[in-house]
This record gives sequence, structure tokens and C-alpha cells, in this order.
Amino acid sequence: MKKVFVAGHRGMVGSAIVRQLQSQGAVEVITRSRSELDLTNQQSVADFFAKAKIDEVYLAAAKVGGIHANNTYPADFIYENLMIECNIINSAFNAGVTKLLFLGSSCIYPKLAPQPMQETALLTGMLEETNEPYAIAKIAGIKLCESYNRQHGVDYRSVMPTNLYGPHDNFHPENSHVIPALLRRFHEAAQRGDSEVVAWGSGKPMREFLHVDDMAAASIHVMELDKGSYEANTEPMLSHINVGTGVDCTIRELVETVAKVTQFKGKIIWDSSKPDGAPRKLMNVDRLAALGWQYSYDLEAGLQDAYQWFLANQDSFRG
Repeated sequence: MKKVFVAGHRGMVGSAIVRQLQSQGAVEVITRSRSELDLTNQQSVADFFAKAKIDEVYLAAAKVGGIHANNTYPADFIYENLMIECNIINSAFNAGVTKLLFLGSSCIYPKLAPQPMQETALLTGMLEETNEPYAIAKIAGIKLCESYNRQHGVDYRSVMPTNLYGPHDNFHPENSHVIPALLRRFHEAAQRGDSEVVAWGSGKPMREFLHVDDMAAASIHVMELDKGSYEANTEPMLSHINVGTGVDCTIRELVETVAKVTQFKGKIIWDSSKPDGAPRKLMNVDRLAALGWQYSYDLEAGLQDAYQWFLANQDSFRG
């Protein structure tokens, strides 16, 4: 039976990958909690791989956070993410692991990259300042995979997801991303019977969102592709693939759908004095489509699923 190590199995993406691998059967999923294995400790990771006899690795472990966290702790973000990926990739190679999938982020692309963002946009311009250290660490992960492939002939692949949401997301009232933040705000407003909710900006910017179960499915799909078909849709020096829906929506459409899902009956007030951010952020997913994968959750269905998970687990988000 194939032994598959999922690093970061308690995170939103890692837990979704574990669920899908376990549902397939015929694989032994190996996980380690932070207390069992410190992924920033080189010797500990090397010892783990030497003993565990892993066949494949999904590298979903990362230190993540929003704009505030990235601005406040830039050294933590670049150091911890570099250490995690360096330790896992090198130790996996030393232990004879020939297949690995590294999960990156769409923030690797330049701040002003043409839309939709293609894989070829990597390293063609300046990064977004607020999360540059995190983005540089993720770019290093891509280049680690490419370099081990070139020098050692292994098969280490990288996938770059768009904005993700779904079960096991972070619903913290201050540190969460846009979808969990909106779901919680509108849920609480509906429960209180508020007459209105204020939303930031004009609602005109466009964003792309992908349900985490679709991300997990795409990750497994890319990992299991035969080497010939995978390499036919990448370039020798560009071995990462975008993962998204290829479809975006306005922030206004997103907010209105969240209000519908949470059954908020009041008015939505747009505060146009607040910043909009970039007008559009969309991934080009032509390569992934050519490899035979398509998303399954549309926005409303995905939000319904995420909201039901929030309702079932909201006691853990109190305070």
C-alpha cells in the first residue's frame, strides 16, 4: 500500500487532501501534528523521513495569515515557510521520495500582472508589498522543486491556488480572509436582526474563489498524472500550474450571495470611502483544463457548504 505523507494535515487544504485520499482507499495516509514533528527543525524532519518510508508527499504545511499578520511578522513568515519547504523537500529527496506536490499561492505573481494571471508571469515584476516575504518563500518552494527535478531527475510538482475557502477555514473576527469574515459578520447580523450591514469599498473589484474540496481534488489530480502528460503542459523551467475556477465575480456579487446564504434580510450599505484594492485578480487555468480537471462548486453552493460547516463548529469561534 502506498504511504502518502500530508504535511499540514490540520490546515484547511491539508485536511481536505486527507479526506479525499482516505475516501479513495488503497493509500496509507501519514500525518504528524506540530507537537509530534517540528517541520522547521531540519534534523527532526530528516529523522522522520528516514524512518517513515514515505512514497509521496503533499506539502500543504505553511505559516499563513492576512495582511495585518504579514505586515507585523514578516520575519516569521519568510523564515518559517523557507525552513518548512527546505526541510521537507531535501529530506524527502534524501529518503528516496521521487513524487512530491508543493502547494503555493497566487501571491507569487507580480502586483501588476496582466489579468488573467498566467504561469509565465512569475518573476516578471514587483510583488505586492504587504505579503512579499511570504510570496518570496513560496517562489523559493517552486524553484526548489524545479531545481531538484533538473539536478536529480525526481518528479516534484507545484500547484498555485487562487483564493480558497471552505471547511476548516479561519473564522476569527479580525484575522480571517474575506469569505469567512463575511459569513461570520452576516450570520451574526442576521441572528441579531440588524437592519443593515456595512461593506467596505464600492463592490466593483473582481475576485476569484475556489472551494477547498476542489483544491484538494485538483491537487490529487495533478499528483496522479503520468509524467508525460504533466510535462507536456508545463515547461522545463516553469513547472507550476495554476488552480482556480477561471471565473470571477464582483465583491458586490459575493456580498449579496453571502447575505442570501446566511438569510440576512437587512440592507447592505457600501462605504465607498474605504479602499477597493486591486481592480481584478483572476488566474488563467488553461493548463489545468488541458490536463483534464474542472471545478465542481459554483460560488453559491460552495458558500452554502462553508456556512454549514461554520454553523456546526461555531462554538469554537466564540470570543
